[in-house]
Amino acid sequence: MRGTIAIVAALEGELKPFVNHASARGWKRRQSAKGSSLWEFRHAEGCWVAVCAGMGEVRATVASAEAEKIAAIDAVCSVGWVGALDGTIGAESVSRASMVIDTKTGERFRPEDSRPEWPVLTTTTQVADAVEKQRLATSYGAGLVDMEAAALARIALGKGVPFYCIKAVSDNADATLPNLNPFLGENGRLRMLPFLAHVAVRPGLWRDLMRLGEHSSAAAKNLAEALYAWLDEDGSLRRSAV
Repeated sequence: MRGTIAIVAALEGELKPFVNHASARGWKRRQSAKGSSLWEFRHAEGCWVAVCAGMGEVRATVASAEAEKIAAIDAVCSVGWVGALDGTIGAESVSRASMVIDTKTGERFRPEDSRPEWPVLTTTTQVADAVEKQRLATSYGAGLVDMEAAALARIALGKGVPFYCIKAVSDNADATLPNLNPFLGENGRLRMLPFLAHVAVRPGLWRDLMRLGEHSSAAAKNLAEALYAWLDEDGSLRRSAV
C-alpha cells in the first residue's frame, strides 16, 4: 500500500510481531510522547507508521497525533485485539469490519474496503464482559468489540482520508474474564500491580487468563501476517527498504 499509512493499535503487544517481522527489517523505533510507542518503516513510495498509546478513545487520539508528527497521513488503519461477540468467530482469527459503530454516540462508519459479509464492530468506552458482549451482539447485530476503532474512523473522516479496520480476536464470545475496567489507568493501560494482587487470590481466574494470553499472542502474530498481506502482498516494498 503506497503513501503514508498510520497503523494504530492500543498496546505494544499488538504491534510487536508486526514491527519485528523477519520480512521487514527496515522498521525504526522513533521518539514519541510519554505513554506512546511509535515505529516507522520508510520505503520507496512513502512510509508506514505503527503507533500505540493505550486503550480507549482519548488514547487513540493521542496515537493518531503522534503518527502525524512523522508525516501527513494518507490513510488510517485501526488494528489490534478485539473480543468476539459471535460464537462463529474464533479466537486467534483475523477479521475485517464491514462497519464500525460507536456505541456512545450512535455514529456509524464504513471502512473504505467494506464488504457485507464481514462482521460489524462495536466500539465501547469500557472493556466488555460476557454480559455486555451479549447485549452488544443483540442490540447491534455485531460480531466484534473494541475500544478505539470508532475514534480512529472519526479522525480519518475529519481528515478526508480512507479508514481501514483489521482486527485479531483475543477472546471468544463466551470467554470468562475478570472485570478489567477498575484496573485501567488514565494512560489506557492495565495497572499491573493492583490487577495481579486481585488475581492472585482468585485462582479460578488463572486458567482463563492463561488462555487469554495464549490467544492474544497467536492473534497478534496472525494480525502481522494479515497486515503485510494487505499492505504489501508481493513483498516489494519491504524488499526496497532492507
